Amino acid sequence: MTTTTVPRTDAADVPRREGDSAGGATLNVFSHAFLVLWVVLAAGPLVWVALTAFRPSTEILSDPMGWPASFHWENFTNAWTEASIGQYALNSVIILAGSLTGTMLLGSMAAYVIARFTFPGNRLIFMLFAGGMMFPVILALVPLFAVMENFGLLDTRPGLMIAYIAYSLPFTTFFLTSFFRTLPTGVQEAAMVDGASHTRTFFQIMLPMAKPGLVSIGIFNFLGQWNQYLLPLLLNNEEESRYVLPQGLATLAVSQGYRGDWGALFAGLTIAMLPVLVVYAVFQRQVQAGLTAGALK
Repeated sequence: MTTTTVPRTDAADVPRREGDSAGGATLNVFSHAFLVLWVVLAAGPLVWVALTAFRPSTEILSDPMGWPASFHWENFTNAWTEASIGQYALNSVIILAGSLTGTMLLGSMAAYVIARFTFPGNRLIFMLFAGGMMFPVILALVPLFAVMENFGLLDTRPGLMIAYIAYSLPFTTFFLTSFFRTLPTGVQEAAMVDGASHTRTFFQIMLPMAKPGLVSIGIFNFLGQWNQYLLPLLLNNEEESRYVLPQGLATLAVSQGYRGDWGALFAGLTIAMLPVLVVYAVFQRQVQAGLTAGALK
């Protein structure tokens, strides 16, 4: 009986084709060029707004794309005091403190129950939250206005907070439900065996374990509620002193456009962008960790 020995060929011994190397290099160059173009398109307008905020109106009108000849810090002073950007920003912070807290608390509690407990109607409730994301908010403006008026919540901070919470709750619950399902059940069962109540298990054990997901959805809610314009325009349009920042910027765009103080307008836009950029820069790693945690577990 004759045994035929087939020579073993290692992957390192197989010669690489020149076409593969050239194709990989071309793809690498194309991907890097696309990323550079994306950075320019995304960051270019932000940089232009920030630089224009330091220029006087005459320079902006004569050379809109030019570099500041000198930095005029008084544009920020005029925007903060004379244009009431400081008051608008304070109103937004107050509204956001209540609405973001309520959204995260209610959303995490609803998501935990849907994800960790089995009961009749569980799937239906989850689908209702998912369906809320597909319902355009503009279709609810008329009944929302009527409901707020009947409850006496028009032009009030609590009314605007409730509207923000209702606007953000479907996506928050949908996102956190998927995240809570990835958490290990052994820890929850051990806590229940040790005599911990459902409330204590949720707040002291499960909620800290869901921190990456909470941070991620918290950032998304912060961005959405900070930049919200349609709901305040409908529910908070009587007293200008109660305007939130997007409303104030719209008012500033009209008033400064007639006055010709374009430097103050761009300074106001820069002030509005700063909190968003700072929050994303600080929590960038947490956002990425929260988005990938469910896939890694």
